[in-house]
Amino acid sequence: GDGTMRGASLIAEEARRRQLKMSVVGIPKTVDNDIPIIDKSFGFETAVEAAQDAINSAVTETQSFPRGVGIVQLMGRLSGFIAMHATLGSRDVDCVLIPEVAFTLNGDDGLLEFLADKLEESDKVILVVAEGAGQFDAGDDDSERDASGNKILKDIGVTIKEEVASYFNADAAKAHGPRRGPVNIKYCDYQFSSQLVN
Repeated sequence: GDGTMRGASLIAEEARRRQLKMSVVGIPKTVDNDIPIIDKSFGFETAVEAAQDAINSAVTETQSFPRGVGIVQLMGRLSGFIAMHATLGSRDVDCVLIPEVAFTLNGDDGLLEFLADKLEESDKVILVVAEGAGQFDAGDDDSERDASGNKILKDIGVTIKEEVASYFNADAAKAHGPRRGPVNIKYCDYQFSSQLVN
C-alpha cells in the first residue's frame, strides 16, 4: 500500500543521491483498491470476501437477539471500496458509511433515526462502517501520526456503538417511547479481527 510506495520512493531517492544506476519499480498494491489508474488492485477481492464473512457473522449474531443492531467496522481509511463492495454482496446490510460521503448522527434525517425506523420495521439492523467514515475534522496538519506517517483517526466504529447505546436505552424509552428502547448491539471490528465483541 502507501507505506510500500513511500519506501520505494525513499530507496529511489537514496539511489539517486549515491548516483547508482538502478531503477526502482513499484507495483500498485493496496487492498483498499483506491488507486485511480487501475481497475482492481491485488488483494481487493480477498479483502471483500473476508469483509463479507464479518458481515455474515454480525447478521447471525444480530438475528439471535430482539432489537439487534449489528455494527461492522471494515478497513478503508480514505476510501469505502471494501465496505461498499462487501455491502453490495450482502442482502442483509441496511446502511453503509464511507469516507467519501458525509453523514449526520442526529436529527430527523440522521443515522440514529434511520436505525430507529429500521428497528421498527424489522427488529434488526446491520450497519457497515469504513474506518475513515465520519472523519471530517481529521484533516488537520497537526494531527497525530502513526509509525507509517498516516494521520491517526478516531475510532468511528466505537463512537457509533456508543452513540447507538446512548440513543436507545431505558431512559430514552421513558422520555420518547418504546421506539427508543434498549437494543442489543453486536460490534465487529474487522480491521484487526473477525471476532465479535459485545
